[in-house]
Amino acid sequence: MTKHRHFLTAALTSLSLLAAPALAQSAAVDAALASGAVGEQADGYLGFARPPSPALKAEVDAINIKRRQGYTQVAQAKNVPIEAFAVSVGCNTLAKLKPGRAYNVGGAWAVKGNAPITLPSQCGG
Repeated sequence: MTKHRHFLTAALTSLSLLAAPALAQSAAVDAALASGAVGEQADGYLGFARPPSPALKAEVDAINIKRRQGYTQVAQAKNVPIEAFAVSVGCNTLAKLKPGRAYNVGGAWAVKGNAPITLPSQCGG
């Protein structure tokens, strides 16, 4: 099994661990995700497709800190680099992204349509 598959397997088995904090986000973050102001990135973190308010930035930063803590915990347990694990989760998240949600691949923001996203090379795509 390749190293990338190990990362992806670890990512898939750990998504439930990381999903709990994401589900506990505020109505403001939910609205920003739905409007496309905030979206998923290939690096495993949320980003801003449009300039955020200070309050929204603080909330998204807090979510990203929790994600980083989760990635760190799992990556250390799996003995893989944290960034590589985060990218594996990010790639999996992008592959399953709902239509209408914003995402960033290669520095360009877009909105997911009905077609699959063309994943970046670090995702194996």
